[in-house]
Amino acid sequence: MRLIHAAAFALCVLTVAPVASFAGDPKSDVSAAYAAFDGAFNKGDSKAVAALYLPNAKVLPPTHEVASGPAAIEKFFAGLHTNGVADHKLEVIDAGGDDKVVYGTANWSAKGKDKDGKPANFSGIATHVFERQADGSLKLRLHTFN
Repeated sequence: MRLIHAAAFALCVLTVAPVASFAGDPKSDVSAAYAAFDGAFNKGDSKAVAALYLPNAKVLPPTHEVASGPAAIEKFFAGLHTNGVADHKLEVIDAGGDDKVVYGTANWSAKGKDKDGKPANFSGIATHVFERQADGSLKLRLHTFN
């Protein structure tokens, strides 16, 4: 009987352990996700930026024009790149969550041109909601910023 209990316990541990091993520290995971975002953005690669989002993700920019799904998200970021926005940087304010949903808040900054075409610095705050993928990586479900 003890052998059956030991085997059942071992099976439970082996079944649960791989799932838990993919869940990292939310702040470290969000920092890595932000580095990937900045890297893709600063290469001017709108397709790579859009690939960081889930297929049903939404971007809620200050323009109030919601970008929903990969094509719209890629188009949104392509517009920023076309308008000369570069040197994007996300700096973590806070992060948390669990092994399925992770959030991050950030200060963001970028360089571009103002309405008169003169060099300008832009900045604000952002909120991101990620879903953890089977491999432990994070994909964006929701992104809003001002």
